[in-house]
Amino acid sequence: MKFWQSMFLCEGDQLFDAAQIAEEVGFDGAAVSDHLVHFEHVETPYPYSADGKPPSFTGETVWPEAWSTCSALAAKTTRLQFVTNVYIVPLRHPVELAKATSSAAYFSGGRICLGAGAGWMKEEFDMLGVDFHTRGKRFDECIDVMRKLWSGNMVEHHGEFFDFAPMQMTPSPAQPVPIYIGGMSKAALRRAAQLGDGWMGPGQTVDAALETVTELNRLRAEYGRSNEPFHFFVPLYGGQPNDVDDIKRLVDAGVDGIVSLPFAFNIGPNSTVDQKRAYLEDYASKVIAKVRG
Repeated sequence: MKFWQSMFLCEGDQLFDAAQIAEEVGFDGAAVSDHLVHFEHVETPYPYSADGKPPSFTGETVWPEAWSTCSALAAKTTRLQFVTNVYIVPLRHPVELAKATSSAAYFSGGRICLGAGAGWMKEEFDMLGVDFHTRGKRFDECIDVMRKLWSGNMVEHHGEFFDFAPMQMTPSPAQPVPIYIGGMSKAALRRAAQLGDGWMGPGQTVDAALETVTELNRLRAEYGRSNEPFHFFVPLYGGQPNDVDDIKRLVDAGVDGIVSLPFAFNIGPNSTVDQKRAYLEDYASKVIAKVRG
């Protein structure tokens, strides 16, 4: 079981401290979120809340560029892994994204994972002139393009959205960057089962997460991938998200990644480094140590 701390809603000037403390107390990784800008008005409904409003998104919410942030945090740590939760893949060109991720993975010694989502905010796609309605098909093709380029070989691609003659990208990672597909839609779960190295949830109760794991295992069997490695990353909402018995239920179901949610959800907004340290130390002693026995 790996334990990850979400850095969403962490104050920008405390990110380095938070990552270093997380590593020190026993976390395995840190999750960095992705959005480009804050829009004054957003008409697209957020898919993971009852009222369609995203949680805690304000003009003060810090959205650092993900790959430079992961690289900087990796340089300040020695073993902590970093994952995006989640990066909006079809919003970007896959050659540029392959370059950013391969460089980050190469210089961090392979401590980079791509948590990948289709995106929900049409306004972001409109701003960059990318068709929001074809993002699913673009997403699938982006995965294909990136995996080719991560090989470090001379490769070519001729698809619906991207086309290039033989070329090679260096530096390349020692191993392909793991891709963990995020989302709860039918399309997201099918994409995870068919194309992903794992699945990353948006936040669920334990019972809901167990249902999702069952469905993903069914889909993986449908695609003939039951015997391939697959990783489940589960942030927990509601009830007792730090309850050891609940986490062990997930472990028994095959879940191998638990995400501790943003600091602001647990210790309130605008917390100090000392408060974050106290929270992380408490989590490490009451959850990580007990689950690992």
